[in-house]
Amino acid sequence: MRMSARVKKAAVLAMLALLAACGQRAALALKPGQQLPPAPYGRADKPKAEELLATPTIAIPERSVELRTRSEPRADDPFDLPPPEAAQPADPQPANPQ
Repeated sequence: MRMSARVKKAAVLAMLALLAACGQRAALALKPGQQLPPAPYGRADKPKAEELLATPTIAIPERSVELRTRSEPRADDPFDLPPPEAAQPADPQPANPQ
């Protein structure tokens, strides 16, 4: 028994809708009996949950250059060189001269 294209599309859309609806919207919390991870090496106190969830500044750097708004010719790149040719030995020497 073959499924028609409409039934397949409906099944895929239903699965996507169910998948999209399964996200949790409540605040994160520890379950009873769970503990936060141990303190990092070299730190005396245990970090709190808020500290562990905070994004460090280095993880979200600010843009330091402006985006280009129009097309501009590229500057010459001195490191954009063609591949080197295969080097030919200038004066081949025999392995065992006698």
